[in-house]
Amino acid sequence: MVWFCLCLWCLAGVFGGIHGLKAVSVTEEQSVTLHTDREMRKNDRILWRFGPENLLIAEISVEDKSVTVKDYDGRFRGRMNVDHQTGCLTITNTRIEHAGHYELQINSRKRFFLLTVNVMVVSNYEMKSVSVMEGNSVTLHSDTEIRNNDLTQWRFGGYLIAEIKEMSNITVYDDVLEGRFRDRLQVDEETGSLNITNVRFEHTGFYKQQTNSFNKVFTLSVYAPLPVPVIFSHCPPSSSSSASRCVLLCSAANVDDATLSWYRGYSLLSYISVSDLSVSLSLPLEVEYQDQNTYRCVLNNSFTEQTQHLDISEHCHICSDSVCGCGTVQAVIRLVVTALVGVAAVAAAVVLHYDIRSRRAALLGTAEPDCEEI
Repeated sequence: MVWFCLCLWCLAGVFGGIHGLKAVSVTEEQSVTLHTDREMRKNDRILWRFGPENLLIAEISVEDKSVTVKDYDGRFRGRMNVDHQTGCLTITNTRIEHAGHYELQINSRKRFFLLTVNVMVVSNYEMKSVSVMEGNSVTLHSDTEIRNNDLTQWRFGGYLIAEIKEMSNITVYDDVLEGRFRDRLQVDEETGSLNITNVRFEHTGFYKQQTNSFNKVFTLSVYAPLPVPVIFSHCPPSSSSSASRCVLLCSAANVDDATLSWYRGYSLLSYISVSDLSVSLSLPLEVEYQDQNTYRCVLNNSFTEQTQHLDISEHCHICSDSVCGCGTVQAVIRLVVTALVGVAAVAAAVVLHYDIRSRRAALLGTAEPDCEEI
């Protein structure tokens, strides 16, 4: 079991950190709360940041029992509250300028929110939500042809990133925010639609298209692909059922706001969900060695899913001599043990080599005076 845990720990590094993005929507003038989903713990340090610049807007130190709220440009004045027990951030009387990207950091872990504010005056703004997987391209469609005398501007947060003057006169400002959009922006000269290539997570946020005749607002959600779940064979303690049944474990490391499920065919057998900051999920399954059904382990969130199909013949081997053949895990353990034995053998050979050399040198050293006397 210790080896099994070590294998999981090593695989967590392979998966890497997966950022979780939670979409939150609110109607203008209403209140909204961005939840940490847990109570604060001793020595916790909680930071809330907002916007393309990632400006620090709130800080909580549990150890010092201090709460600091910062409002750099006045947009949150009198509207921002922080819960002293959970660290949740509440914005009251929301406005369109509160829409955008929020970052929650608890100690070294991070979580992200994309807040959409639905405006009440539909005639002035048209709202659209767009989602895209990291690394792909996305187009924010204008769906309206530009008039000859229209001035069209695209803004990310408060930053001007592109504009069209008098039809084909297009200027792209892709060096803003330290080159975040460099070589990624394209503008359609007829419709004014904005295309972003090779999208990264830092492009998540609030986009505004403004012309002489209309305004459109887009909230772009950029999400990371989920890791493919991994299926392990698990050696349970010796039991009467171990001779006929195989215990499996499906795991996914460093996920946020995701659900891990086992399916037999199209029937859901079991599932486990998490909303905490970047944790690992594991879900067991027990099957007969001769089971002919199809099984799959699915990891999904609100954006996408990843599936791992179970091959019983590959992962389950019949137990003999009260020892369970544990497929993948046993193979990993054997590999690790073999490597350790190999390293030990090399080390022993090196020690033996130097021991022989030192003995030979000692013998030669004592023999030299006798040679001279002869």
